[in-house]
Amino acid sequence: MSDDEQPEPPHPGPRTPRNWAPRDLTAAPFGPGAATATGGAGGPGGAGRQQRPKRTGWRRFVPRWRLVLGLFLLCALLLIGGFLAGYMLVSIPPANAGATAQSNVFLYADGTQLASDGEVNRENVSLAQIPLNVQHAVLAAEDRDFYSERAVDPKAMVRAAWNTLTGKGTQGGSTITQQYVKNYYLGQEQTVTRKVKEFFIAIKLNREETKEDILAGYLNTSYFGRNAYGIQAASQAYYSKDVEKLTTAEGAYLASLLNSPSAYDVIAHPQNKPQALARWNYVLDGMVKKKWLGPAERAATTFPTPGKVKPRAGLGGQRGYLVEAVKDYLTSNKIIDENTLATGGYRITTTIQQDKENAFVKAVDDKVNSKLSADRKADRNVRVGGASIDPATGKVLAMYGGIDYTKQYVNNATRRDFQVGSTFKPFVFTSAVVNGSKTQDGRTITPNTVYDGTNKRPVQGWNGGTYAPANEDDASYGLITVRTATDKSVNAVYAQMAVDVGPARVKQTSIDLGLPADTPDLTATPSIALGPATASVLDMTQAYATLAGHGQHGTYTMVESVTKDGEKTELPSQDSKQAVSREAADTTTSILQSVVEGGTGTAAQGAGRPAAGKTGTAEQDKAAWFAGYTPDLATVVAVMGADPDTAVQQPLYGALGVPRMNGGGPPAEVWAQYTKDALQGSEPKDFDLELQDGANIPVEPPNPNPFQSPSQQPGSNAGQTQGQDQGQNGGQTGGRNQGQTQGQNQGQTQGQTQGQTQGGADNGGGTTNGGGQTQGQTQGQTQGQTQGQTQGGAANGGGTDNGGTPGNGTDTGTTAGTGGATAGVGNRSRGPRGG
Repeated sequence: MSDDEQPEPPHPGPRTPRNWAPRDLTAAPFGPGAATATGGAGGPGGAGRQQRPKRTGWRRFVPRWRLVLGLFLLCALLLIGGFLAGYMLVSIPPANAGATAQSNVFLYADGTQLASDGEVNRENVSLAQIPLNVQHAVLAAEDRDFYSERAVDPKAMVRAAWNTLTGKGTQGGSTITQQYVKNYYLGQEQTVTRKVKEFFIAIKLNREETKEDILAGYLNTSYFGRNAYGIQAASQAYYSKDVEKLTTAEGAYLASLLNSPSAYDVIAHPQNKPQALARWNYVLDGMVKKKWLGPAERAATTFPTPGKVKPRAGLGGQRGYLVEAVKDYLTSNKIIDENTLATGGYRITTTIQQDKENAFVKAVDDKVNSKLSADRKADRNVRVGGASIDPATGKVLAMYGGIDYTKQYVNNATRRDFQVGSTFKPFVFTSAVVNGSKTQDGRTITPNTVYDGTNKRPVQGWNGGTYAPANEDDASYGLITVRTATDKSVNAVYAQMAVDVGPARVKQTSIDLGLPADTPDLTATPSIALGPATASVLDMTQAYATLAGHGQHGTYTMVESVTKDGEKTELPSQDSKQAVSREAADTTTSILQSVVEGGTGTAAQGAGRPAAGKTGTAEQDKAAWFAGYTPDLATVVAVMGADPDTAVQQPLYGALGVPRMNGGGPPAEVWAQYTKDALQGSEPKDFDLELQDGANIPVEPPNPNPFQSPSQQPGSNAGQTQGQDQGQNGGQTGGRNQGQTQGQNQGQTQGQTQGQTQGGADNGGGTTNGGGQTQGQTQGQTQGQTQGQTQGGAANGGGTDNGGTPGNGTDTGTTAGTGGATAGVGNRSRGPRGG
């Protein structure tokens, strides 16, 4: 074989197919455990990749640390970039217009000018003029770490934002530096843009000005109420002295005002004194905590009551009261905050109608002010408050705040410190109908349900201790219907009814009708029926407007529109809702009509229109009320007693020349004249009522009251029952009309008592002279509309044929249902907080 020849390779024979598999891309490419192409480990077939273990369970939802780190760095860069950009772009501007604020203009509903709130009161002082303790008081109130902290406090801002978002109320998170920037350089608008600017300007300002300069600027620009801007103006407005002469206590009070300027003015809003005191104590305690005030000096410090308000010119008469009430409405409903409103420039159209406002003033002048005499000491304490609302819209059409805003600063229509007395009683009955309540013995409460009106009768079914309220003049009425008890304002009946309904339910119904839930002394006890609550005249007008509106309630309004620089401010919706059922409201109206027709409120008939209303008197006659309405106007009038110098409440005994001040007197007379004049030119309307089921059906009386003495028990039980059953059915029409007239004549003068067939002398039916002055006035007076209208009812008109013959001697108990049923209408009694 030559070298050029190659041996032929041996024939391999048939080839065995190669084992092939697709590459596993998830396997690790290298390593001792790598799979080869033939499935071996590390063989020549190549290596796969190692598989990353998959996350299971909750770990699947946790982002990897690289992602978290990346997002954090991105956010940090954005924040740093945003901060640098903001710091460079936002510069310190010149002083804003708030430093020379404009006036607000207030208009009547027809567009004519009501008032302008005048020029801004400000006088700048240096920090050296402000006593150190006064400076410390402000710091204790607003920013205790002012000198050591930075210009802004991010933690406080975040906390404030969180509290606001979570419904804990609007919280302040600004330092004094930020507040100064807002007051002097920016404005009070609650916008993100303003907050951002405030943040950067505060930082720059803190680098360019000293803490002392910033504090001085803050003290000279802050609003303290009473149109006072700055600590010097506030010192004069509240204490009539320059700032250098302020005491520590006075400085602490002025510092307290910064939190809520008008609300903490204890002269303008005496009902808010507890809150103002709490804030004042907070300030002083903060000074002790920061060692700016010694404990001994703190303990010796007493509250410094500020002086009277010095109203601005141009706000005399009713104008000042109306302006302040409108401002309170705007700020309390969070339409405009107080500081923003104080910068001025707003044009505010109110709901006040000038003709009705003038009518209110004239009615008070004619029925109250013209009767005041310098010779009567009590007359110097007389105050009058009134408000009038359209039930269909909730608009306040007129308000009477006092004799003159420049002479008497406190608005008597909005103050909440006088008891409402028996004007609260209708809410108890309304609640009874709303809740389908029953008496202790299971009878449904209607206008005709019979109750025991015995004086000082302990209420039944109450486990909170004995409660036995007295009726006015300790008069006992025996068994009477709810309608009659309302006419006569019988405390014993309504205290028991409050327990039958449930005091908590009564409270809720009063709130549903329109009383604020935080009304002072609105407590869920039997006494709630007697009216210890100190709702304002305006609050009560809202509630009575709900009754007039068939149970429909919408929050009252005093403002038609608000504009500034041509832009409108959004106002709250006045959508109404069915606060209580129509049957409950209308049935209450029906018994309040009876009060005007023949009860304690007959003076209201002077309006010359169908009307419903209720009288009320506070304890010791410190206030007398009449709350009433026609189908198209709800009005409440109160005459109050308060010392003009000390503002301490005073009884009204002898005021205006009358022995007792009651709601059926001057308040009802003012109401009647105002209502007549306010509605002049409009057609009178009748009430369109839908009454509760059974409202006209008599309800069987309970057994005789074991707490009532035999001399007080109204004749025989049989005679009572017969008189009540027949009187309610047959005599409700005739007896209430003619029976009242004859009853007043016969029962009082001739001694017609109960008119019970079996109730003669043997059963306590008669006394000497027919009991005319004893039982004729006591029992015939009280049971006149309940049982004294039997056969003396619609058919016979309450006449003497079937209504009973005149009693003489021991023959007082005549036939059932004497015509003398309503004897003594003119001698109605009132409770301690009655009508």
